[in-house]
Amino acid sequence: MEGVSASSHGIGTNLPQPSNPGIGLTLDPVDSVRVNLSAAERRTSALAGRRTVKKDWQAAWLVRAIQCIDLTTLNGDDTAGRVRRLCAKARQPLRPDLQKALGLSGRSITTGAVCVYHRFVATAVEALDGSGIPVAAVSTGFPTGLSPLSTRLKEIEASVADGAREIDIVITREHVLTGNWQALYDEVKTCKQACGPAHMKTILATGDLQTLRNVARASWVAMMAGSDFIKTSTGKEGINATLPVTLTMIRAIRDYREMTGHVVGYKPAGGISTAKDALAYLALIKEELGNDWLQPNLFRFGASSLLADIERQLEHHVTGRYAAFSHHAMA
Repeated sequence: MEGVSASSHGIGTNLPQPSNPGIGLTLDPVDSVRVNLSAAERRTSALAGRRTVKKDWQAAWLVRAIQCIDLTTLNGDDTAGRVRRLCAKARQPLRPDLQKALGLSGRSITTGAVCVYHRFVATAVEALDGSGIPVAAVSTGFPTGLSPLSTRLKEIEASVADGAREIDIVITREHVLTGNWQALYDEVKTCKQACGPAHMKTILATGDLQTLRNVARASWVAMMAGSDFIKTSTGKEGINATLPVTLTMIRAIRDYREMTGHVVGYKPAGGISTAKDALAYLALIKEELGNDWLQPNLFRFGASSLLADIERQLEHHVTGRYAAFSHHAMA
C-alpha cells in the first residue's frame, strides 16, 4: 500500500501547552449566553454525512486521534501492574508492523497522556520515565467533587508532588445548578493556584448540568478562573460526552479567545469508544476552531477502549481484515 505521509499529514507535531492566566469574573457573557438545542443537534447530526475522510487520509486522522488520547484507567480494581501495562501501551500504541506499513517507521507515536487516580501517579511517572508522556491525575474528590475543599486542594498538591504534570479537577455541580457563579469561579481559581506548574483540566460533568445553557455558562466561568482545558465528563455520569455539548463548549472556547486572547484546550470524555466517534469529534473541532486545535496540546480524548478500535481500523486499512479486540489489548 501507499504509506501515510507524516510530513503532509502533520504526524508527530509536539507543541508546548499554552497556559490560560484567566481574567476577573465578569457576568456579562455568562448572563447573555443562549444555546439553541435544536440547532445544535441539527448542526452535529449532519457531520457524519458531510465530513468523511477515506483511505490514507482517514488513517492519518486516526493516527492523530491516537496522539490526542489521554489513555485512562479509573476503576476500583486498578493495580500498579495494570497501570504499568497501560503506560507501556501509551509508549507504543501502535504495533510496530502497523506503524511500518503506514510509512511511519522511526516516528515517535505515543498517546497524549496517561490518566490515573492519585494512588497511581508515582507508578505511572516511573513507568513513563524518558518518554515525554505526561501523567494526568484526577483530583478534587473525583468523580463527585463533594469532599471538603481543603481535602481536594491537598490531593492536587500531592499529585503534583508525585510528578503529575496535568490535573483533572471536578467542579461542584451545585454552583452551576443554583447560578452561584462567584462560588464556582473561586473554587476553580483556588484549584488552579494549587496546581502550580501543572496544567489544569476542569471537568464540568455536563450530564449533570441539565441544559446546554448551563454547560456554556459553566464553561465561561471555568475559563475565566484559569482553566487550561475544559472537559465534559468524569465518565461516571449517566450521560457523558456528546457532540451537541462539544459544540457548545468549543464555541465558548472560541468566544473566550476572541474576548481575551487566551487559548483554552478541550477534552471530551466518556462514551467515545469507536474510530468513527473520534473522526466526528475531530471534524467538529476542525470546523469550529481550526487546525491549531487538532494537536494534543489543545485537544484530548478521555478514553480507555477507543485506542483498541482505532488499531483495528488501521489494521483493516493495512491488511483488509479486521482483528479481534483481543489482538489490541490495553492492559
